[in-house]
Amino acid sequence: MTDLSRTARRFRFPARRWLCRWAVALPALCCSGALLAQAVSVTAARPVARNGDYIVAVVNQELVTAAEIDQRVNRIRQLAARSGQATPPEPELREQVLEALIDERVVITYARDGGARIDEAEVDRAVANVAVQNQLTMEQLRARLRDDGIDYGRFRANLRDQILVERVREREVYQRIRVTDGEIDRFLERQRAAAGVELNLAQILVSIPDGADEAAVAARRARAEALLARVRGGESFERVAREASEDGNRERGGEIGLRPAERLPDLFVQAVANLKAGDVTPQLLRSGAGFHILRVVERRDGAAPQFTQTLVRHILLRPSERVSADLASRRLADYRRQIEAGTRTFEEVARQVSEDGSAAAGGDLGWMSPGQLVPEFEEAMNRLAPGALSAPVVSRFGVHLIQVVQRRQVDVDPRALREQARAALREQKFDEAYADWARELRLRAYIEMREPPL
Repeated sequence: MTDLSRTARRFRFPARRWLCRWAVALPALCCSGALLAQAVSVTAARPVARNGDYIVAVVNQELVTAAEIDQRVNRIRQLAARSGQATPPEPELREQVLEALIDERVVITYARDGGARIDEAEVDRAVANVAVQNQLTMEQLRARLRDDGIDYGRFRANLRDQILVERVREREVYQRIRVTDGEIDRFLERQRAAAGVELNLAQILVSIPDGADEAAVAARRARAEALLARVRGGESFERVAREASEDGNRERGGEIGLRPAERLPDLFVQAVANLKAGDVTPQLLRSGAGFHILRVVERRDGAAPQFTQTLVRHILLRPSERVSADLASRRLADYRRQIEAGTRTFEEVARQVSEDGSAAAGGDLGWMSPGQLVPEFEEAMNRLAPGALSAPVVSRFGVHLIQVVQRRQVDVDPRALREQARAALREQKFDEAYADWARELRLRAYIEMREPPL
């Protein structure tokens, strides 16, 4: 599977973004996330005003109609009712939906004008992926869309637009993002400080009562400063903690016990990041509970960073005009039953039917590291125990039957570690870069607001 194994890490996050967006077209099955962001992210397939409807806005060559706003608002309210979430007042909600639809049209019209085209086979794979991930057949998917009042042709048009938009976003937004070596160094330092580190801290706590006024807080601070001065003056930390600390560990000299760093408050971990065993924080720490003085009793640094490699194999069927993605999924499900029943082996089926370069090796892809495979494949693979077979998995390359053979832990190469850090930082910066890009597009777009008819 040459194409699949060479797919770059940079495809991981964008692919997840658009998968979550189009999944919201099935409101009962949508991805997790902000309710409004989900519900208004379904793009329109060139709406037109119908009888009783009217145009609210013209965005480049696209229309935003009152009926479409009504539909989005109703869907948001349905989603809110199902999840028990509150929604804004009606005027505010309609304004949010209108703004989201305008932003959406700006980006979509820009993507369409760019000249890129999405072929029918790619849309077929996207539709099949919706069905497979929601454990539906194509007939059941169509029925669910009908029940939710979503036209199938419009659903396909939505997917086509989302794929097109994602390609443009990837091309134009990612090239705006810059990650410096200094940012990578700081990111890795923070990772090293938290990952694999165990800390045994002792604390002296001077609590602050709920609702305390400024005078009371000042008095508590003065008490904490006096205790810190005693420790700095050479008095035993344990003795001061037993006498004066106001937490449940005072009888143990304030000792909390050895814990992974991720199970401690970030405030504590950051404060002792550069301290060694026996050191005391040089100044008070303020939290919601009160004022803290910390002492590092013990520090255990973890081993060198590692990651999990997976020895995996697959059987690939590529949809075509004669073989739909749904038919390919049914065939692979049948092969899965045969393999699990022991009537055929995975290697035998792969050599006979797999439409991939790995077929001659029984579907063997070798040892795969995180990020080497497209996310649809990798996510399904990561859920499997060694020896287990997946259900049919649809990716941009076709439909797969996946089996994990073995897993192992591998020390991270320093260069690979920096590339992973660079990818993580680029992802952290993506939303801000996308927002800037979308604002620029909107400033250049033709937007005409229309008054409702009298």
